[in-house]
Amino acid sequence: MSPSSPSTASVKLVAEYAKSGRSSCKKCSKSIAASALRFGFVSKDPRGFDMTKWHHLNCVSFSASGFASSVDAITGFSSLKSSDQEAVKKLVIEGAQAVEASKVDEDDDEPDQGKSKKPKVEICLGRLVNLCMLRIYMVLNQLVLLLLTSEEGTKLQLEIAVSASDIKEKYKDSTLLPKWKAFQTVIFLERDDGLHDSSKIAAFDFDGCLAKTSVKRIGVEWNIFDLCVIVGADAWSLMYPSIPEKLQNLYSVGYKLVIFTNESNIERWKNKRQAAVDSKIGRLNSFIELVKVPIQVFIACGVSSSQSEDPFRKPKPGMWKIMEKEFNSSLPIDMEQSFYVGDAAGRAGDHSDADKKFAQAVGLKFYVPEDYFVTD
Repeated sequence: MSPSSPSTASVKLVAEYAKSGRSSCKKCSKSIAASALRFGFVSKDPRGFDMTKWHHLNCVSFSASGFASSVDAITGFSSLKSSDQEAVKKLVIEGAQAVEASKVDEDDDEPDQGKSKKPKVEICLGRLVNLCMLRIYMVLNQLVLLLLTSEEGTKLQLEIAVSASDIKEKYKDSTLLPKWKAFQTVIFLERDDGLHDSSKIAAFDFDGCLAKTSVKRIGVEWNIFDLCVIVGADAWSLMYPSIPEKLQNLYSVGYKLVIFTNESNIERWKNKRQAAVDSKIGRLNSFIELVKVPIQVFIACGVSSSQSEDPFRKPKPGMWKIMEKEFNSSLPIDMEQSFYVGDAAGRAGDHSDADKKFAQAVGLKFYVPEDYFVTD
């Protein structure tokens, strides 16, 4: 037990995962990260209220005063992850062994005749090695937890399984054109005629990268009043004249062409959702028909301002994940040959850096369209 803990006679020990990052360890005074395993010594203050002193696991000494000689004495132990349960069991056993060893050292001033005893130095070194290994395990466990809860670790956490029952013919209340399907907040064209899955992926943004779309605003506050003219399926033009030939060449050398595009208007315009869906899908169908190559398409419809972030909206890697895991015939992606082209690169005049961060999250080489499509 830590030096700051009360006597064991009136104390109970609880184990849980920190609900926030506001608590701090009473021994080392460092903060305890949200979702990290923490131990609390609960005692009564003079007014009769429960008072809890929280500790990191590696700041708790189970050998002091023989507190918690078994895991049964720890409230909340059964709710811990199995890996954490094993770590706690080892520490409790180590603590109990240390207590017993100290009793033997105190009581046995004279060694028993006929019994060979290991030198005390050897015993202490063995315990020290075991304890150090457990401490290293707990530190690594906390580092992994911090990584997984960080922005850089998002792609490690995102594992999305798609079943046939999850795929819909409509997006909420809106009907989709033939060949188009919906999964959660994604509308996708899985299998265009002639499309072949490949380990080489040539991925592109759509608006501002492949297509120039004319969208006129009639309200001052775009996001607040949501006033916009929905353009038709033909209200677009090629961003660069070289695009058809570039895409055809990629297809001819074995690349699969994929478009990853955000379109929050589909989710935002609840009263005009069907028109927004028809407009976006219509432009994409017209584009594919013009360039004369099969393309797989994923449209993220989630709104960026929602309190819970949409895992499919760029720069989140969700659209790439479902393409890679569910819609590429389980072929491994060659990340050296694959790439992504998008216009949102965080430059002066760019509306965001979502495309650049999307490529970084996935691990793809990134190009802006003027560098990729404009030739000397």
